[in-house]
Amino acid sequence: MDTPKQLKLENQICHSIYSAANALVRSYRPLLEALELTYPQYLVMLSLWQQDDVIIKDLVEHTRFDAGTLTPMLARLESKGLIQRHKSASDSRQKRLLLTAEGQALREKAASIPEALACRVNMEVDEARQLKQLTEKLYRTLTDLAAD
Repeated sequence: MDTPKQLKLENQICHSIYSAANALVRSYRPLLEALELTYPQYLVMLSLWQQDDVIIKDLVEHTRFDAGTLTPMLARLESKGLIQRHKSASDSRQKRLLLTAEGQALREKAASIPEALACRVNMEVDEARQLKQLTEKLYRTLTDLAAD
């Protein structure tokens, strides 16, 4: 039986992206062990280091995690003493997220991670930029389709 070209696994973009994403996350693990963070927690911390004192809705948008995924993650980060959740003064239904002193200090320890990962990936800067642009284009296209 001859498999049509469009059904061959090696021709699927989704398989390449999925496999690369999993390999990338695995590459982060040893770097993040020193911070005692998982990769998803690291993404949340990156977002909060970029913009502290945000409502959860804004963090959902920035990290692209759904609220159901984010809520238990925030509880773990809070139990580690890295963030605090407070009711918003302007809307008591909203929770605001604030970095603790420990959460802010962790930023200094994390500063070397992007460069360490770049050394592992061994990709030219232009290639990395192009890959980022293409994956963002794919993300926007697919989210626009889902919204329609």
